[in-house]
Amino acid sequence: MIHDALFRLINAEFPFEPTDQQAAAMLALARFVTSTRRGGAFVLRGYAGTGKTSLVAALVRALKRTGCPTVLLAPTGRAAKVFSRYAGMAAFTIHKAIYRQEAFEGEHTRFALGFNKLRGAVFIVDEASMISGRPAPGSVFGSGCLLDDLVRYVGEGDGCRLIFVGDTAQLPPVGEDVSPALDAEALARFGLRATGVELSEVVRQAETSGVLWNATRLRRLVGSGAADYPSIRAEGFDDVRLVPGGELIEELVGAYGYGGTDETIVVTRSNRRAVIYNNGIRARIFDREGELTRGDWVMVVKNNYYWTEQAAAALPEGERLPFDFVANGDVAEVRRLRNIHEMHGFRFADATLRFPDYDDYELTLRVVLDTLQSEAPALTADERDRLFEAVAADYAHIRNRRERMKQLRLDPYYNALQIKYAYAVTCHKAQGGQWSRVFVDQGYLGDAPADDAYLRWLYTAFTRTSDRLYLVNWPPAQTGTAPSGQS
Repeated sequence: MIHDALFRLINAEFPFEPTDQQAAAMLALARFVTSTRRGGAFVLRGYAGTGKTSLVAALVRALKRTGCPTVLLAPTGRAAKVFSRYAGMAAFTIHKAIYRQEAFEGEHTRFALGFNKLRGAVFIVDEASMISGRPAPGSVFGSGCLLDDLVRYVGEGDGCRLIFVGDTAQLPPVGEDVSPALDAEALARFGLRATGVELSEVVRQAETSGVLWNATRLRRLVGSGAADYPSIRAEGFDDVRLVPGGELIEELVGAYGYGGTDETIVVTRSNRRAVIYNNGIRARIFDREGELTRGDWVMVVKNNYYWTEQAAAALPEGERLPFDFVANGDVAEVRRLRNIHEMHGFRFADATLRFPDYDDYELTLRVVLDTLQSEAPALTADERDRLFEAVAADYAHIRNRRERMKQLRLDPYYNALQIKYAYAVTCHKAQGGQWSRVFVDQGYLGDAPADDAYLRWLYTAFTRTSDRLYLVNWPPAQTGTAPSGQS
């Protein structure tokens, strides 16, 4: 049987002896990929520590060996790049893969759903818990509903298949109670017959991890109706540490020294608290007084295609950049800074940024400084409109509207990279990424009972680390040892 052959290939590419649960998932995936049925989807759900990442990587390698066209997708730029690293091939954001730009209209430019010309391709979508199933108000992309557009796009291809991969315990899309791309009933509303498996067994190599021990406990509490704040266990584990406020600076300095600034992150509950942390870290640890200085680490907060296009056009024939676009969530070091100035009602600077995730490639571009201290995730809609109108006024003398829009589209101020300091971020910004050292500050909880939203936030924050977790100013009532026998 064809599915048996694919199963053997997946098994051969898997780096460990599979558990019974993992082997069953391999077989189910092989049967789905080789099935002649149309209009279906496969949902691979996997909790932290269950081997989901290794399984998906093995599937990708097996499909490559068979010559099957494979497309790797993720909802955000950072998630796409994490996916690319562990799968061993290029991954793209969903938006970049399925939409095409219509006539340029500034902030109101619309993107139409493209046409899938592939035959027999397998589309694998990682971090699918982040995909919204609701129309986004004011969206300029397709129907406005990302999940609906993705399903339609893949379905237009001849014999193409769709696999969703994700963790149902993580934060769902903003404004939704569940992650629709990981829910069979929700997918049915989009015309998909979904099958799938769920990996719930924490594998042997993860049993000694305090991060995964606590993540597993948090996951089990989701949906249980528990109102008490969970007790987090640090005692007996090398990868979980409690950090009182008075020791935070020392621990951060140690983390920066161990893995580098780009491998350390503070995860907070709000943009306001992230701003406070960023300012404090810059002042007390790095002794930086200027608005932005050489050596600062920044995070991109909106995808940007302009500067990589400009850089690629200047390369000698045959050479390529190590990345196609600057992605939301990308982290970079400021190497050079000049020409800080005001224009169009905003503050800008010309900077050279080093991107450690892309062979330390340096890209010179213009950044907008107003986002650094903003409590909004990026420039607000009003700010974007104001910038567009101000820049457009510079081209009002061009009578031909198409040419005027073309020149505006190429304007470096309009395309300035939106950035924030990268020392502390919200959990939604961190979702899809991983760091060696992660500091989690849950802030003041008040008297409100714990709910599933809080538990999912905590679970998602805990699972951002690949090495060590630090719990900042954790209440003593939340750091007791779990009852005997509980795991």
